[in-house]
Amino acid sequence: ATIVLRALGPSLASANVSGTLADPSMTIYDANGAIIAADDNWQDDMNSVQVEQNGLAPTNDLESATVLHPPSGAYSVIVTGTDGTEGVSLFELYDLD
Repeated sequence: ATIVLRALGPSLASANVSGTLADPSMTIYDANGAIIAADDNWQDDMNSVQVEQNGLAPTNDLESATVLHPPSGAYSVIVTGTDGTEGVSLFELYDLD
């Protein structure tokens, strides 16, 4: 499978969402609790070109996005605010297959 994961925050303000998470980051864990990927600021991610090529680039540079090719299994994603900040965020998963 090929998937894109995104954690949005600042761009939600354009949809009149108040109290958005200013700088979301995400960490992806496998079923054993091991970190398999993490992202903060999508343009710094090694897969940022693939995110853009699939038309899924966040509109704000502080938001998170990455491309993964995980094997079948259970996964967890935790979205947090950088430096412990709090706010409203939106997590999205896109299956590209």
